[in-house]
Amino acid sequence: MTDQSPSNVVPQAVARLSLTERLHQPRPILIDGAMGTLLVERTGARVSDCLEALNLSHSERVEQIHRDYLEAGAELIETNTFGANRVKLGEHGLGDRVAAINQAAVEIARRAIENAGRAHDAYVAGSVGPLGIGIAPYGMLSQAEARTAFAEQIGALLTAGIDALFFETFANDDELLLAVEVAHQQLSDRDLDLPIIAHATFNRDGTTYLGHSPARVASALHKAGVTVLGANCGGGPAHISELLTAMRRAVPDAILSAMPNAGYPQTVGGRVMYPAQADYFAQTASTLNAIGARLVGGCCGTSPEHIAAMRAALDAPAPAITLPGTLAIDEDESHVSQLHPTELAQRLKAGLFTITVEMAPPRSYAAEKLLESARLLRDAGADILDVADTPAARMKMSAWAVSHLLQSQVGVETVLHFPTRGRNILRVQGDLLAAHALGLRNLFITMGDPARIGDYPDANDNFDIAPSRLIEVVKHEMNHGRDMGGASIGRPTAFTVGCALNMGADDLDRELKVLGKKLEAGADFALGQPVFEPEKIDRFLEGYQRVFGEPFSLPVLMGVMPLYSLKHALFLHHEVPAFTIPDAILKRLEDADENAPHVGVQIAIELMSQMRDRVQGAYVIPAFGRYKLAAEVVAAIVGS
Repeated sequence: MTDQSPSNVVPQAVARLSLTERLHQPRPILIDGAMGTLLVERTGARVSDCLEALNLSHSERVEQIHRDYLEAGAELIETNTFGANRVKLGEHGLGDRVAAINQAAVEIARRAIENAGRAHDAYVAGSVGPLGIGIAPYGMLSQAEARTAFAEQIGALLTAGIDALFFETFANDDELLLAVEVAHQQLSDRDLDLPIIAHATFNRDGTTYLGHSPARVASALHKAGVTVLGANCGGGPAHISELLTAMRRAVPDAILSAMPNAGYPQTVGGRVMYPAQADYFAQTASTLNAIGARLVGGCCGTSPEHIAAMRAALDAPAPAITLPGTLAIDEDESHVSQLHPTELAQRLKAGLFTITVEMAPPRSYAAEKLLESARLLRDAGADILDVADTPAARMKMSAWAVSHLLQSQVGVETVLHFPTRGRNILRVQGDLLAAHALGLRNLFITMGDPARIGDYPDANDNFDIAPSRLIEVVKHEMNHGRDMGGASIGRPTAFTVGCALNMGADDLDRELKVLGKKLEAGADFALGQPVFEPEKIDRFLEGYQRVFGEPFSLPVLMGVMPLYSLKHALFLHHEVPAFTIPDAILKRLEDADENAPHVGVQIAIELMSQMRDRVQGAYVIPAFGRYKLAAEVVAAIVGS
C-alpha cells in the first residue's frame, strides 16, 4: 500500500485565476476598506498631508494596513495612490515623483500579499482618483493637461504590474469618462487586457456634480467599456444601495461594485467620526450583494473590522435586509432623490435628541465670520444649523446662499427658514425648486416678519399662500413630483418640513386649531417658540389630548434663547408678542448686572434641562449674534 501520510504527499500548485476570470465566478469579491483614515491614525499624519508620499517614507505602515485587510478577508486591495497624480502631488512639491510613488505603492501591495500568504487568491488594483482641479470648460486645467496627468499615473501603475485599474470617488462624471478613455488607450498601447473598475460619487440628492442621475452615469460608463461600474463614498450603505439599484435597472447586465462610507461623517470634539459599526456592515454586504453588487467593500471610515464582518456575512450569507432609507426604485430612476432622507429626518425618526442653532445671514456678501461661528457651534455639538430668512425684516444675504455655504464649507446640515410673506405662488414654487437643487431639503415654513417693522417698511408684503397650505403643497404635491397646478416638475422633491409652534401660547385653543391644520398638511416637526415657564408645556400637552383625543407626538425642537441682559429680557416681555418672562428670571438678570450674559446662559441651560423629557430637541436662538454664548448652551445640553 502506498504511504499517503502528509509528509510524502507532493503539494499541488494552486492555479491562480486572473481577476477577469474571477469576476465571472458567482462568488462576490470583497474589496478592502479605507486607507487614508488608518494612515492618519497610525502615522500621525494630517489629513491635509500627502498620504501617498508615505509609500516612500513609511512603507511598512502602508504594508501593514494592506495585510490587516487581507487577514480580514479582502481579496482585492487598492494601492495607496488615490492622489498620486502630477496635479495633486504638485501641491506638495512632489510633481516629479509620480512614477516613484506609484511604483512603490504597487510593490508594497504585492509584498503584503506575499507576506500574508495570499498570492493564490488576492489581487492588486491601482487606485486612481480625480485630479483635484476643475477641467475645462469648468476649470483652469485644459483637457490635454488632464489627459497627460492621467496617462502618466496610469502608465506608472501598469508598468509596476497591477491586476486592475480602479477609478474611485469621481464626483464629476465627465472627468471619470475622460480618465476611462485614457485608460483604454494606455492598455491598448501596452497590449494589456486588464479590468477597469469605475466608481462615481453622488451627492445626497442622488446626482453627480454635473446633476446627472445614477442611471445616466451607469449607462455612460457601460457604453465607455468599463469592466465594472458602481459607486463609492458620498454616503452610507442606505444611500449607496439606492444608487446601485438605479444603476442595475439602467444596465441590467453590468458587473456592479459598491463601497459605502461608514455612514455620514460627524464631528465630535474636533475629530471626524463615522457612526456605522462593523456589525451593520455585515448586513450591508449581504444587502449590496442581493441588489446585484459583485464587488463590495468599504470607503471612508471603514476599517479591517468592517471588512472582517463583511467577509463573514458573504461566507455565510443571511437573508438580505432593507437598509434604512432604501426603497424599491420605480421605472423613473430620478426618484432616487426622494428615497434618501436628510440627516434631520433620520434623527427625528430615530427619536434622537437633536440640537439646532439659528444663524442670521450677514448684512454683506462676506460670510467668513458666520462660517467661523458655524464651525464653533458644530464643534460644540450642534447637530443642525437653522438659517433665518430676512429676520425682523432686515436686509440680509439670501438665506439659500448661507445655507449652501454652511453645508458645503462647514459640513453641517441646515434648516432653511422659508417665509411665505412677500412671495407670490410662482416665486414660492420656483424658490423651493432652487433650494432643492442646492441640496437644501429641510424647510421651516413660516409667515415671516412684516415689512413694516424692518429696513424698508413700504416694501411689498403681500403673500398668496398661508404656511399651512404651503406645507400641504410641499408634502402632498412637490414631494410627489407635481406643482400646485398638478403639472409635473420632472422628479419628486424630498423635503422635510417644519412648522412654527408656541406651546406657551396664552390663547391655547387658537394655537391648537392652527396646529391641527399644519398636522393635517403633513408637518414633520416643529420649531417651538421659547418657553420660560416649563409648566406651560404640560398645559399644552393636556390641551392637545383634550382637543384631539390622543397624545401629542409631533417632534418639537424647543426654543431656547439665552437672555443677554435685563434690558433684552424686558424688551421681549413687553414688546414681543408671545414672550412672557417670569419675575424670578428678571430679578436674576437684574442682580447679575454686568454678568447678565453668563447668567442668561445658565438660565437657558436650566430651562432646557427641565423641558428635555417633554420635547425632542433644542432650538437655540442666540441673542444679537452672540454665537459663543450659544455654543456654551449647546455644549452644556450635549453633556447633560
